Amino acid sequence: MKDYKKYYIIPADPEEVYAALTNPNTIQLWSGDPAEMSTEPGSEFSLFEGNIVGKNMEFEEGKMLVQEWYFGEQADKSIVTIKLHPHKHGTSAELRHINIPDEDYDDIVEGWNEAYFGALIEFYEDEF
Repeated sequence: MKDYKKYYIIPADPEEVYAALTNPNTIQLWSGDPAEMSTEPGSEFSLFEGNIVGKNMEFEEGKMLVQEWYFGEQADKSIVTIKLHPHKHGTSAELRHINIPDEDYDDIVEGWNEAYFGALIEFYEDEF
C-alpha cells in the first residue's frame, strides 16, 4: 500500500471548488461524465462512468471532504481527504490519498493529476 499527497492550485474560490467536488451537476460539467454524489455522510458515490466508486465519510462545507475509495477486497480502507484553503490565485487543494494498492498507484496518481484535478483546473482557468 502506498500514500499520495499533493497540493493543487485551482483558479476559483474554495466555495466554488467545494461545489465542483460535491455537486453532481457541476462534477459533470468539468469531468464530462454523469456523477452520483451527495454530501450525506455514509452515502455512496460514483464518478467517471463508475471508474471511481466509494463512500462519502465527512464534509465541512467549503473546506473539506473525506471519502473511502473502493479497491476490491482490500483490508485497509483507501481514504481520500481533500482540504481547501484560500490562496492568492484561488484555492489551494490539499490532497491526501492513503492505502492505495501498489498495483494501482501509478494509474491513480495519473488520474489525480490529469483527469481529476487537471480537468478541474482547466475548467476554472479563466476565473481569476
